[in-house]
Formats: sequence, C-alpha cells, structure tokens
Amino acid sequence: MPNTDLTAVTLTGPLTTSPRHRRQAWTVTGLLVVFMMVNFADKSVLGLAADPIRHDLGLSATGFGLANSAFFLLFSLCGATGGLLADRVRPRWLLLGMALLWSIAQIPMALGGGLVTLVASRIVLGAAEGPAFPVAQHTAMAWFPDRRRNLPGALLSVGIALGVVLAAPGLTWLIRHHGWRSAFAAVAAAGVVWAGAWAVFGKGRTSQGQARVTGADSGGGEAGSHGPSYRRILATRTWIGATIGYFCTYWMIALSLVWVPSYLHDGLGYSATAAAGLVAGIWATSAVALLAQAAVTGWLLRRGVSSRWARGRVGGITLLVSALGCGALSQAARGSLTVVLLLVGFGLCGAMSTIAVTTVAELVPAHRRGGALGLMNAVVTTAGLVAPALTGYLVDTQGRAGYQYAVLLAAVLLVLGGTAAVTLIDPARDARRLNS
Repeated sequence: MPNTDLTAVTLTGPLTTSPRHRRQAWTVTGLLVVFMMVNFADKSVLGLAADPIRHDLGLSATGFGLANSAFFLLFSLCGATGGLLADRVRPRWLLLGMALLWSIAQIPMALGGGLVTLVASRIVLGAAEGPAFPVAQHTAMAWFPDRRRNLPGALLSVGIALGVVLAAPGLTWLIRHHGWRSAFAAVAAAGVVWAGAWAVFGKGRTSQGQARVTGADSGGGEAGSHGPSYRRILATRTWIGATIGYFCTYWMIALSLVWVPSYLHDGLGYSATAAAGLVAGIWATSAVALLAQAAVTGWLLRRGVSSRWARGRVGGITLLVSALGCGALSQAARGSLTVVLLLVGFGLCGAMSTIAVTTVAELVPAHRRGGALGLMNAVVTTAGLVAPALTGYLVDTQGRAGYQYAVLLAAVLLVLGGTAAVTLIDPARDARRLNS
C-alpha cells in the first residue's frame, strides 16, 4: 500500500524535483509555518495578560515567574523525546497529536481555573509543545537539499514571530474587553482549527511515492542505518557552538514572551496598548532578521562560501549586535532611542534560531537529524525554565531596577553566545571528523 505521509524519508537516489513534489513541499512548509504561529500564540498569553492574572490570582512577580517557568518543567525533556521519536515514527502524527493536546491544555483556564490549574495546565502545555520546533523543522527540511533549507527553515521561525505579531494586538483586545480567560479560549480554538487543516492537507504522495534525499544532502555520516552516534554528534564543536548561541536566543525569547510586556508597562511607563504594539514590533523585527539571514546565508552558500562563515559568523555577529543593543537599553530611559534599542536587542538575535537548526541539519545524517535537533532543543529551552523565574526574583527584590539588571544579564549572555557561534561553528570540519 503506498505511503501517503508527506514526511520525506531517507532513500538512495536523486532528489525528487517534480512540480508535484515542489507543491507538496511548500504545502507542508506553509502548514508548519501556521503550526508555529499557533505554538507561540499559546506561549504569549501569560505575558500579555500578566497584570490581570497577577491581580486576580494574587501572585507576586516571583510567583508569576515560577508559574511561567512551570511551562518548561517538561518542555526540554519532551522536546528531546519528540525529536528522537521523529527519527522512528511519522512526524505527521506527532504534529497532529501535539496540536490537539495544546488545545486541551488551554481549556481549564478558559473555564475558570485558579493558580493550581494554571501551573498544571502550563506543565501539560509545555510537555506538548516541547517537540514542536525540532519536529516541524525536521519535517520541513526532509523536503529540501541543504543549499535550499535556509528559506523554509527561516519561514518556520518567521511563523514564531508572526504568531506573536498577530496574536499580541488581538489577544490584548480580547483581554481588555472580555477578560483574560477569553484569550485561553481563543488559542485553544486556533489549535483545533490547525489540527483539522493538517488532518486534511497534511498527507499526499510525491510523484515517486516519497521524496528522496541523497547522502550528500543528509549531513555528515552515511545515509543508511549506520553513522555517527548521538554522543559523537553532541561532542562536536559545531553542535556545541550552535547550541550555546541558540540558548542565548531562547533566553531572549522567554523574556519577550513573559516579561517584556510588564517591563514596558511597569518599568518604562508605556500603556498596555503601546506595550503590546512594541512587543509586536520586536517579533516583526525578528521576522525581518530571519528572512534577511536566510537571503544572506543562501547567497553566500551558493557562491561557495563555507558554512563556518555563512552560518557561524553571520549568526554570531547578530548575537553580538543584539548584545550591544541590550547593554545600551539597560541604561536608557523611555524615548525613541529606547524603542530602537529594544528592537535591536530583542529582535535581531532571533536569526540564530534558524542558523542553529540548519547548521545541525547540515552536520548530521538525515536519520540522526530529528534526535540531534531534539536534543539541542532540550538544552536550549532550559533557558525558558530559568529566565522567567530569575527575572521575577530580580523584580521582587530590586523593583524597577530589576528589569534593568535582567536586560544587562541578557546582554552578557548574548556576548557569550555570539562568541561561541563565531569561534566554534564549522560544519564541514566536524562532518569530516564524524566520517573518519
């Protein structure tokens, strides 16, 4: 019986490039972009509704930070597990199950749960969303050769940004006019709608039954069942450098989702509407940075520039520029310059998320890709466990100055991440070592 799953598998032979294959590849990519939009709309709810939730549930800044960190309690573990499963089972069913579980996890808070329910629902939501990014990237990249992966990889990360850009104004309006619980109901409905669309359109066949990826496009090692172990992959300087850089980016993502709305409102005095607009601006800047990075990296790779420069150096430089923005922002008062520094500091660094993924995808064979990406995601997302709780502690103990200290700490981490990306990432070198 022919396989009707859109997920490409590793076979021998040339890469299928028929018009039908290309249509299916971009159909999958488009659906996965929306998948990531819903994923991050889910994550943004607590940050956008921070003040009314804290008021209604009687939470301190530390308590609110811990409630957000609960989301990441199982997030990293499940991200690694989901990535490993994606190397063994059809990611189509993993993605469908995740989307449905997201929606179920939102319902208790939409119906009136308290603090215990909030924490429990965030833990379940985190477990369901942990594998989302690595599994989605693994699924999309199976349809494209290495030299063409920058755009689909960037588009999935743009979906993250668009999820917040589009959700921030709409969810803020719902929170103000219908209460914060209505926002949970809205994102639950969005998850159900996506699951229905994926069930209908997330299947099909290429012209030869499957997309085919050659060993050259499968990363380091052989394309069959043998190849480098995960232990060897995780010990490469490239995997380590990409993971450190991405960890720092995820630290900024966690702050943007959880604390930046409160920082803008309570720390800098912006209205809730203006703060939501600035949050959307951060994610819009991130989307532009992601697409610009994809264009620059793809251009460099097509001209024979090594990934050490096209990916490692480009990603590292974006982190270092963001570090300068955050360092200056920590000392700035409210004003037009603050807005520019905010967009540079929190928006530009998002480009590293795609660079890290495409770098690891280049390094490892296809049959190890899901696991390598999942394990990277597991390490990276521990930033989401630490950043909200630590920032809440700083705000409780230092008042408004706590926000400044949190931004300054972010600048330091970005310097470390940028330095790691520039000095450690070299996929060609490490692929040769994996093959030796």
